[in-house]
Amino acid sequence: MSSVIDLAKDLLSRASVTPLDEGCQPLMAEHLSKIGFNIESMVFHDTTNMWARRGTQAPVFCFAGHTDVVPTGDLSRWHTPPFDPTIIDGYLHGRGAADMKGSLAAMIVATERFVAKHPDHKGSIAYLITSDEEGPFINGTPKVIETLEARNEKITWALVGEPSSTHKLGDVVKNGRRGSLTGNLTVKGIQGHVAYPHLADNPIHKASPALAELAQMHWDNGNEFFPPTSFQIANINGGTGASNVIPGDLKVMFNFRYSTEVTAEELIQRVLSILDAHGLDYDIDWVFNGLPFLTGDGPLLEATKQSIREVTGYDTDPQTSGGTSDGRFIAPTGAQVIELGPVNATIHKINECVSTADLEQLALCYERILEKLLCD
Repeated sequence: MSSVIDLAKDLLSRASVTPLDEGCQPLMAEHLSKIGFNIESMVFHDTTNMWARRGTQAPVFCFAGHTDVVPTGDLSRWHTPPFDPTIIDGYLHGRGAADMKGSLAAMIVATERFVAKHPDHKGSIAYLITSDEEGPFINGTPKVIETLEARNEKITWALVGEPSSTHKLGDVVKNGRRGSLTGNLTVKGIQGHVAYPHLADNPIHKASPALAELAQMHWDNGNEFFPPTSFQIANINGGTGASNVIPGDLKVMFNFRYSTEVTAEELIQRVLSILDAHGLDYDIDWVFNGLPFLTGDGPLLEATKQSIREVTGYDTDPQTSGGTSDGRFIAPTGAQVIELGPVNATIHKINECVSTADLEQLALCYERILEKLLCD
């Protein structure tokens, strides 16, 4: 039987910065094939994905995650080399320790233990693993889901190993996520000399009232599961850099994180109405980053709650806060989706680390969830 910490170290030693996998998926496949999984590698352009499945029947429980990590940043600021996993005072240090190679190791070990105890479990266990979650997320999970849908291969329950915990393992799980919609707006004007404004048309001046209205707009009230929809300007740029030139155009990037109380189409129409009401000459491109989803009371959420309580001794808090995850690509197929992983305090930071004790407990939680869902 594999050791959670040893397997995590093996994964962490591989510099799999997006979209590289650097052998992480073959390592996982080696462990899974030994316990009866059929391994399918799906490579789309620069992205390596793995779909592994044990069993042919429903229900299908799927562990979902990613082997890619974000860049390390300034190497001189790391206590230890980011791809030389090191344990310091009970914490495993390395890029991807919390996000999310520690979870991947816990998944594998939990699965090995479960299959050893329950070789004739009902349904199927699957793995959907990608090397492009931290990047543009184009050729990863969305393409795998597209492939599975085309052959009518359905996931019943998906557990994403994202670092959901806030202060201690399992104190928070994500049972949904807000939708994300990005707008790339170009407001057109006429470039000219600042001393001759009548010969120019300043797009910054023209757009400012509209942007202020968008920033102050009340979009919805949210609901018991989601906070109200938020609008945030992320980038704004106009001008040549000179103090005596009126810019010819203004570029604004903004983002909605929205609840289930409103649709992306409704948000788009409200934005366009405001821009038009202010008489702007503009172009706008929209990027749909993901629909909102919610996994309410049901077998997956209940099994997760019970397992965390049994392993840790305390109750978890299901939330929909935070950013997005690949769960947003799985949920639209009809699958129930939960995110459960380690504490997220150091993710994407210098000296990223995870408690070794937490990884051991996480493997136990995953094993309990499998037992509750796939044992009669």
